[in-house]
Amino acid sequence: MENRISLDQVKWSKFKVSDIFTVENSKPYHKDRLEQYKYGVPYITRTSLNNGLEDTIKGSDFKFNKRDSISLGAENADFFYQPYNYIAGNKMYSISHPEINKSIGLFLVQAFRSSIKDCGFGYGKGLTGTRMKDRLVMLPIDSEGKPNWSFMEQYIKQEQKKAARKVIDYYEQKILETAFDLVGLENVEWREFPFNKIFRKIQRGKRLKKADHIDGYTPYISSTAMNNGLDGFIGNKDGVRKFSNNISIANSGSVGACFYHEYEYIASDHVTSLSIDNADKYIYLFMSTIVRRLEEKYSFNREINDKRIRQEKIILPVDENGNPHWEYMSQFMQNLEAEKVQEVLEPIYIYIYI
Repeated sequence: MENRISLDQVKWSKFKVSDIFTVENSKPYHKDRLEQYKYGVPYITRTSLNNGLEDTIKGSDFKFNKRDSISLGAENADFFYQPYNYIAGNKMYSISHPEINKSIGLFLVQAFRSSIKDCGFGYGKGLTGTRMKDRLVMLPIDSEGKPNWSFMEQYIKQEQKKAARKVIDYYEQKILETAFDLVGLENVEWREFPFNKIFRKIQRGKRLKKADHIDGYTPYISSTAMNNGLDGFIGNKDGVRKFSNNISIANSGSVGACFYHEYEYIASDHVTSLSIDNADKYIYLFMSTIVRRLEEKYSFNREINDKRIRQEKIILPVDENGNPHWEYMSQFMQNLEAEKVQEVLEPIYIYIYI
């Protein structure tokens, strides 16, 4: 049985926010003076929707709030982890600490929300930066009585993997329920194929240290099980590997997490890209569900290295000639899309009760 960590297995202590974190006023930018741009700079405002993102803005001559920080809107008194450099609207604050990464940031968001619960902050009583600095926040601690950053990170990674498993299980159940519902495809058979016979190109991304990231607009895909593998946006041109219209699988971290990308992206060395000749979007979506089963075989302690992935096998539906039945896969996923299965998936939230 998998060893799970729980919130009650560590000690907790209260910390004054200003003793641990840096809380800064964000330079306010007013939307009526900005130009919207599809691939522009994230514009974070006092909204509790869409991670605080109101729009993306054209331009580069801004005073940015740093990535890996937490945004705070005074009037809505809400917090969001921001994985990218961003600009902000009026009455916005940034909370930062050198240890914050995506997992720790998500943990802290819930801890901060708990710290102001039932305090009446919101419209009419704004949670200003000064007030936030004086708040007490409950955090897990290590043997020295300091915030236990490692525990926060591992706990969130564990909960993310559990949440992703629920979604995967749902789709796999839909496959079992409707696998023979397509007209004329009732008698489809399945057989095993070597990975390197299905994917014409199997290539790992390239190592790029975080300190070497350049601000930009190209999606950077790494080994997270959330947000389609997105770990931020970068502008690096040299020393990177770019891909598009294929699927990525995480080699480490959230091992086995698999996503389809129809856009150009840069892959970290923690993921491997898998490409198929003449595959459409729906074939890749079908394949990502099947490939994701590898997470049952691998774990944080057993990665999918280059040799192992080429030796893997995959079970696929076949046509009358014994070849992969690409038409079936494509039509099957279009059938699921038509049913709008995502509308019946309940949102999954990770709540930390303190």
